[in-house]
Amino acid sequence: MRKRDLEISLQSVRGFESPDPALEQYMTPATIAADVLFTAYSNGDVQGLKVADLGCGTGMFSIGAWLLGAGMVVGFDISERALAVAESNREAFGACVEFRHCPVDKIDEGADTVFMNPPFGCQNRNADRAFLDKAMEMSECVYSIHMAETADFVEGYCADRGRRVTWRKIYKYEIPHTFSFHKRAKKSVDVVVVNIR
Repeated sequence: MRKRDLEISLQSVRGFESPDPALEQYMTPATIAADVLFTAYSNGDVQGLKVADLGCGTGMFSIGAWLLGAGMVVGFDISERALAVAESNREAFGACVEFRHCPVDKIDEGADTVFMNPPFGCQNRNADRAFLDKAMEMSECVYSIHMAETADFVEGYCADRGRRVTWRKIYKYEIPHTFSFHKRAKKSVDVVVVNIR
C-alpha cells in the first residue's frame, strides 16, 4: 500500500461523537497518522508484528497498522464512548483489530511497536507521562505525538529511563472547534512525533 492510499483510507475513520475535554480527545489527522505509520512500516516496525495503540480513541492508528499488515493490533482506551466508535470503524473496515477498555496504567502486556497520541497535558498537567512510562515498559519501539515545544523534555525524559529518541518530525496539527472553551473555528498547533527506542 502506498502512503497516499493509506491516507485516503484513514480519512474514512470516524471521529469522536461526544469528545471528553478532560481526556483531550482530538482525532489524529489522517495525514499525520498515515505519515507516521508509513515511516514505521518503512523502518520494519509494523508488518507481521504485534502493535499496541495506547489511548486509541476511535482507532486511527490501530486500523492504519492493520492496513499495513501488522500481525496483531490491540487498541486500549479508558473511554467506552470512544471505543464504541472504534468498534464501528473496525466493522466498517473489516479490520482484524481488538479494542480493550483499560486505563493505560493497568495494561499488562507487551508489544513489538506502540503508537500513541497521548493527552498533551493541557487539561491535566503531565498527563502524557503515564503514557510514556507504559509505552516504554511495553515495547522497545514507540511512536508518540507531543506538543513541539516539549520535544527536548520528552527526549530527556526518555534518556533518564535508558531510552533515546532516534527520529523526530514536526507537523502542523489542525484542531477544529470542539469544545465550548475554544474561541476559534480552527486552531493550528505544532506537534512533534518521536520514535523512542
